[in-house]
Amino acid sequence: MISLKTGIRNACSLAVVAAVTAGIAACQSDVPGEGDAAPSEAGARRVELVRNDAEKRVDVFVGGQPFTSYLYTDALPVLKKPVLYPILTANGKAITRGYPFEQKAGERTDHPHHIGLWFNYGDVNGFDFWNNSDAITGDRVAKMGTIRHTMINTAEGGEGQGVLEVSAEWVNPSGDVLLEENTRYVFRAYEDGKRAIDRITTLTALDEPVSLKDNKEGVLGLRVTRALEHPATKPEIFTDASGKPTEVAVLNNEGVTGHYLSSEGIEGEDVWGTRGRWMRLSGVLEGDSVSVVILDNPENPGFPTYWHARGYGLFAANPLGQKDLSGGKEELNFSLAAGESTTFKHRIIIYPGVAAPEVIETDYAAFAEAAQ
Repeated sequence: MISLKTGIRNACSLAVVAAVTAGIAACQSDVPGEGDAAPSEAGARRVELVRNDAEKRVDVFVGGQPFTSYLYTDALPVLKKPVLYPILTANGKAITRGYPFEQKAGERTDHPHHIGLWFNYGDVNGFDFWNNSDAITGDRVAKMGTIRHTMINTAEGGEGQGVLEVSAEWVNPSGDVLLEENTRYVFRAYEDGKRAIDRITTLTALDEPVSLKDNKEGVLGLRVTRALEHPATKPEIFTDASGKPTEVAVLNNEGVTGHYLSSEGIEGEDVWGTRGRWMRLSGVLEGDSVSVVILDNPENPGFPTYWHARGYGLFAANPLGQKDLSGGKEELNFSLAAGESTTFKHRIIIYPGVAAPEVIETDYAAFAEAAQ
């Protein structure tokens, strides 16, 4: 299996990693930056989007170097929703876990539905869109929902920013479409090595009302690499690649350095089930200090979001699961009438170094005030 740690020096390498996902070993020679030792200073922040309809992906490059890919492949492992995977720092290091696409030494193989960056929910008219994966078998299949990519509407690059607009359908096991999704991704590159991804998602109920009953499994999820997990202190039970509960002993914590900090000053694993406008996960990744920050938006339903953020590497913002995440103190049970829409806006920022709270607050204010 190809390691993402090797060969990410140019744009070809990201295509190879995803080609392995699709079972195809191929590299395009016309992708941005191919053959360049380094991007020119003038183009160092230029964002390019390269469509590959045959492999069901859009690759995103900054200055000719890989940043991320939008994947909607139906090859193995079968994706039950579109994802961004992998997501790389400006230095080419993956903040995302490799599994189930790529096996890495010392990495957990739990929760096969935790792939890259995604958006879905655990209870949509009674169907579970969050936990679905190709490991689900038997009676559980009839309870799972799938988000099916339908169209790429826009894929445009530019200096410092690129935009990808896509459409998808939230489908139950009978093939009925419950929600229509339209998502706008904005990929940003800054001069100081900071990277950002905006995800603006509009969900529209079609002919029938849609209920998103309070559920802890949602909505914006990111599964991070082992180095950004919190050090493990006790054995835990996880779902393995077969969908079965498996007890995992305390793992080797060498190089595991993750630490959460919320906008409310809460730290470590205590952030789970608390509200906040933003959350920072900082740590050391292959020798580089890095911070991954998710910003919630004041216009989002359920603002400020609850954080479904776990020390084992799940970093999720869930404004809809209020009953579960508050221990029963609050309840939302969000719903949409037939034809009604709602929009969720999030920004994910990757900072070099440990981002100071005052720096994050400045970026948060800009995100909260900007017209999306």
